[in-house]
Amino acid sequence: MPALMALRKRAQGEKPLAGAKIVGCTHITAQTAVLMETLGALGAQCRWAACNIYSTLNEVAAALAESGFPVFAWKGESEDDFWWCIDRCVNVEGWQPNMILDDGGDLTHWIYKKYPNMFKKIKGIVEESVTGVHRLYQLSKAGKLCVPAMNVNDSVTKQKFDNLYCCRESILDGLKRTTDMMFGGKQVVVCGYGEVGKGCCAALKAMGSIVYVTEIDPICALQACMDGFRLVKLNEVIRQVDIVITCTGNKNVVTREHLDRMKNSCIVCNMGHSNTEIDVASLRTPELTWERVRSQVDHVIWPDGKRIVLLAEGRLLNLSCSTVPTFVLSITATTQALALIELYNAPEGRYKQDVYLLPKKMDEYVASLHLPTFDAHLTELTDEQAKYLGLNKNGPFKPNYYRYCSTTSLFILP
Repeated sequence: MPALMALRKRAQGEKPLAGAKIVGCTHITAQTAVLMETLGALGAQCRWAACNIYSTLNEVAAALAESGFPVFAWKGESEDDFWWCIDRCVNVEGWQPNMILDDGGDLTHWIYKKYPNMFKKIKGIVEESVTGVHRLYQLSKAGKLCVPAMNVNDSVTKQKFDNLYCCRESILDGLKRTTDMMFGGKQVVVCGYGEVGKGCCAALKAMGSIVYVTEIDPICALQACMDGFRLVKLNEVIRQVDIVITCTGNKNVVTREHLDRMKNSCIVCNMGHSNTEIDVASLRTPELTWERVRSQVDHVIWPDGKRIVLLAEGRLLNLSCSTVPTFVLSITATTQALALIELYNAPEGRYKQDVYLLPKKMDEYVASLHLPTFDAHLTELTDEQAKYLGLNKNGPFKPNYYRYCSTTSLFILP
């Protein structure tokens, strides 16, 4: 994780997070441990819970606890355990958080619901998922957001690298580890063509799969068509596809009606943050039989013998069933750390009770920290060129409205 190491080295003497008390709710993996250690090295105190009941690596949680980080999480929590862990994380005598790092919005929701007075001392929220950001914008629109919030999910370095490149690799890893399947010739429908959907589609098409896309947004839909994918409604292909993948951030994308119409042995999984995309609750009925065949893999069997293969009970596939590339998580974790530093040290009045994007200059800084890994050398503008373009030689180099390319046609193997 080169950028986190560089950030730790550059900022350690300054201790920019001295006095920060950060409560976090993210996936607890080895990469998260490096982030927590970095935050500690920069002066912060941290307490942590997991944002997903299946993604915690127990050995990592144990190592963090042994190192002095209060961690409340284990792999395979129940729903009650999940909320108990979050409560233990924030409800402690003699310690009150002044910063929140969230992934999905559950921690923020819990504090709003149970301990609203805590927001009197909280300086800001950093949120990294589509689901959590949506919740923050809802609070802001309703006038209920009590503190400034940083939308890390839509920062360039998170969206274009974690959401796109990470999912392009981890979708194949998660499916292989759980099902040992062959991708060539398989018919796959990917629900949603945002950055996550683009990454999934590119990987599956490169492996020889026949890929369909569902989408509500005409711009994303047109991108899918231009990238060579067939745009359909889910009910048009549900009887014939071999794999259904959701990545929309929405709810009830795959309903019981869709599940009833799927072919025998259809694989169903989710690459979005929340477990609401597939209506798993509708499958827990007396007429259906659940059979656990291996960790995170269930066969749900209908009375006529038809079965579907449900992965991670509809929760996030890659972090529940496999791993994600450390290098990409270095980009995301560094973005989170910089967002925490920015909000914590911002003078009063710079940020109001609203949702903000990470300043473009910071996005560029995160990217620059990762370039030495590739022995990459940036071209520098001359004074004349900078004046011609109206730019500072040191950036930012693009306006906030600039849209970085994310077409998957760049990634598809011949």
